[in-house]
Amino acid sequence: MKRDYLPLLLIPVLGLAAFPLVGSPSSWVTLTVAGLAMGLMIFVMASGLTLTFGLMDVLNFGHGAFIAVGAFVAASVMLALAPWMAADSLWLNLAAIVPAALAAMIVSGGLGFAFERVIVRPVYGQHLKQILVTTGGLIVAEQLLKVVWGPDQITLTRPTALRGAFLIGDIAIEKYRVLAVGVGLAVFAALMVTLNRTRIGLLIRAGVENGEMVEALGYRIRRLFVGVFVVGSALAGLGGVMWGLYQETVTAAIGAQVAVLVFIVIIIGGLGSVGGCFVGALLVGLTANYIGFLAPKVSLGSNILLMALILLWRPQGLYPVARR
Repeated sequence: MKRDYLPLLLIPVLGLAAFPLVGSPSSWVTLTVAGLAMGLMIFVMASGLTLTFGLMDVLNFGHGAFIAVGAFVAASVMLALAPWMAADSLWLNLAAIVPAALAAMIVSGGLGFAFERVIVRPVYGQHLKQILVTTGGLIVAEQLLKVVWGPDQITLTRPTALRGAFLIGDIAIEKYRVLAVGVGLAVFAALMVTLNRTRIGLLIRAGVENGEMVEALGYRIRRLFVGVFVVGSALAGLGGVMWGLYQETVTAAIGAQVAVLVFIVIIIGGLGSVGGCFVGALLVGLTANYIGFLAPKVSLGSNILLMALILLWRPQGLYPVARR
């Protein structure tokens, strides 16, 4: 099968186009790394949602609830382990972050299972009802978060090892952004290996292309639906942890705020495409950082413009998979 590398070229083209506008090489490198880190954090949150739509044909506007729950659960764990977060030891810092991330993924995944059973299952195939009930689920989740954790924002200070920046000459690269890039690439690699090198991945990709044929071959695609939904919710929780540490604050509205970028990414990438979601997320992250530096007031609008331009070029997204 012929591979389409043209959308991948948009990433270096965007970076090269921004270089003369930014002016300073050191600032350009800093902005580029920051953009890649932001894009990969968005990818972690968006990857599960794009698979959910591609496989299950579900418009889940409540995806932000899983992001917010993950952020709050992780914040609670990290605040409880505050001495380890403040320690000068990298290992103690990781001993606080890793359990927090795992707890966030477990709770978000469990919430996703309940969300699918109670809210999503009755409205399969009914897009208008899906939008209404999942949006309602997001609103209810936000209010419950305020009941459990209170209405005030939680300040989430990064661990000692992730504060500050690496200095390479005049170039400053934040330590946390390097970690975010590493985690995002690891998630992308894990998803691509799973989808392309395992039996479950084969069934998922076949289900995205033609779910009825998979069912006709005797596979219980409904169980596959639930599994993908739970994994997507868990990844949203992990993304919530990363975004909370990125902003260093957690509020009940964190999921709804990021959801705008998440939906822009999956539309740009092509509904159901993990590879398209990856490219779209990097484009959104880079655009937001370059424009945020050059013209801060139009940062969010620039991503909407980016989406419009890409859809004019490829109406189904960069790598369309779900054809409905």
